[in-house]
Amino acid sequence: MAREYDLKPAPAVGGADGTSTTATVNRRQFLRYGFNTATGVLAASLGVLGFASILLPPGGSTEGQLGVLFWAKGREDSAWYGSKHEEPMLKQDFVDEAAKSNTGTAGASGIWNGVPVIVTYVDHAKNAGTPESNGKARFQFTEGVDETGKTIGHFEDLSDVDPRLFPSENLVMIFGRCTHLCCIPGWQLVSNSFTDDTWTPGGGDDGGTKLFCICHSSRFDPTVLEMNTNRNRSNGATFNYAGIRKAGGPAPVGLPIIPIQLNGDSIEGLADYIDWYTYCD
Repeated sequence: MAREYDLKPAPAVGGADGTSTTATVNRRQFLRYGFNTATGVLAASLGVLGFASILLPPGGSTEGQLGVLFWAKGREDSAWYGSKHEEPMLKQDFVDEAAKSNTGTAGASGIWNGVPVIVTYVDHAKNAGTPESNGKARFQFTEGVDETGKTIGHFEDLSDVDPRLFPSENLVMIFGRCTHLCCIPGWQLVSNSFTDDTWTPGGGDDGGTKLFCICHSSRFDPTVLEMNTNRNRSNGATFNYAGIRKAGGPAPVGLPIIPIQLNGDSIEGLADYIDWYTYCD
């Protein structure tokens, strides 16, 4: 029998009518959320190409797997982690790469529980006490808005209830499906002003250090964490979630995060909020 996960809406946040509900989803259903996009859209997506081929090895199972693996097939094979394809993600890999960056950041595409993710490292602990004008990235915790521009709530409304939503050891993991048409954005895999190794505060569209979706040019700032809202594509139910800010392009809202923990130096994702990723079902 497929393992079932309890679905958790944003902590202590009800639905649009002020109520909350509990449901379950098994791993097979969860995988559908990651791979229900048409083949043509996946083929056009930036990075993490061909994920469907590694949903599960024949006769095998990764049910309940928490570890995150690098994914470096396609555009990613020329990235800094190109030689680490399907190897476990280690924090030290990101620390070493961020040390080479002007902004103190590093990012990589990966796979977790069969779905695409992007892990970013921000040297927040070192940079938070420095002037923002020096261009050194740090995490910012802000209010978020829905697709109409209405303020929803503050990131800390969620993290106060579940502190695991805060970046772990300067790391944040992002569900790798664009809220526009479910394409797969990437981290600095193409060269333009949005992907430059630069950083400006506020989560606007100036500066670089963005997740960039090559399909339709949506941009997301992984240094800005906020509360946002989306809806389950299957049943239309709305939910609030913790995510990163949309900086520009056609995406209506930002991308949800996946809480992480470290097992030694290995990065692991926590499957507590998988309903946040159902907007692509």
